[in-house]
Amino acid sequence: MRLANPMRRRGLAIGIDIGGTKVAAGLIDASGRVLAEARRSTPGHDPREVEAVIVELVRELSAEHHVWSVGIGAAGWMDLAGSTVLFSPHLAWRNEPLRENLERLLRRRVFLVNDADGAAWAEWRYGAGAGESRMVCITLGTGIGGAMVMDGRLERGRFGVAGEFGHQVIMPGGQRCECGNRGCWEQYASGNALGREARELAAANSPVAQELLRAVGGRIGDVTGAVVTRLALEGDPASVELLEEAGEWLGLGLANLAAALDPGMFVIGGGLGAAGDLLLEPARRSFARNLTGRGFRPAASIRPAALGPAAGMIGAADLSRIAARR
Repeated sequence: MRLANPMRRRGLAIGIDIGGTKVAAGLIDASGRVLAEARRSTPGHDPREVEAVIVELVRELSAEHHVWSVGIGAAGWMDLAGSTVLFSPHLAWRNEPLRENLERLLRRRVFLVNDADGAAWAEWRYGAGAGESRMVCITLGTGIGGAMVMDGRLERGRFGVAGEFGHQVIMPGGQRCECGNRGCWEQYASGNALGREARELAAANSPVAQELLRAVGGRIGDVTGAVVTRLALEGDPASVELLEEAGEWLGLGLANLAAALDPGMFVIGGGLGAAGDLLLEPARRSFARNLTGRGFRPAASIRPAALGPAAGMIGAADLSRIAARR
């Protein structure tokens, strides 16, 4: 999609967010505004096909604009240089030299970033975390992603794979996680966890689950975290209760992170974040109840993310712009 009144602007970058089902791209200016967007379906798992889609999107968005750089955000682990995808769960990328491949095809500077890192950077630069020196961003979706901005820089750890907060074990011997462990945080406070709990309630034919069943036409398998969130926002008591339980688990995990990292702010985003205070108020209560040294220490604030689903591509674009300048 092109701008109605194309103009040459300085500092334009393209951010691309690669997901399991779609590749979204945005033309981003230096103040974090999305000037134009385009998207395609993710073309299977072949790296060359994904590269071709990225090239197509970049050419579409840059047809009438001078683009400074391109930032690529995807789930998985990137090396610290922002050049190689070490591993991606959605795509068949294993030690893939993606930056080199794309720079050869695009003739532009390219920078790779984990999608949660990109979203956190955008929230710190332009969103809910602006002005906070030490911020932790949590994305609640299928699982739980996370990232940290500490004193003006992304904290990615020694090997570039920090932020896997969803896999802290908060219930030893608990629900089996896809990572292989049991009791991981994301098995209790993610969108998938919310949907699982709701399906169990519906499968028991509980009287309080009748609205859930009506919403999906009796098809229990169609009950998802998104359905529960929508019904909770509409006032369904059972859905509100399920969100409160997820919020309590969320607050417990945040208290653990506060004990280890001592941030000034937690920013909560992702699909489940759309529940707003129905999720965050029980999380704040649980956080205050479980915080180490409560009552004798300053406590981080817990705020909703401000940039929505565009955060990943905004952050990827901005990080690519910074890397290109260096």
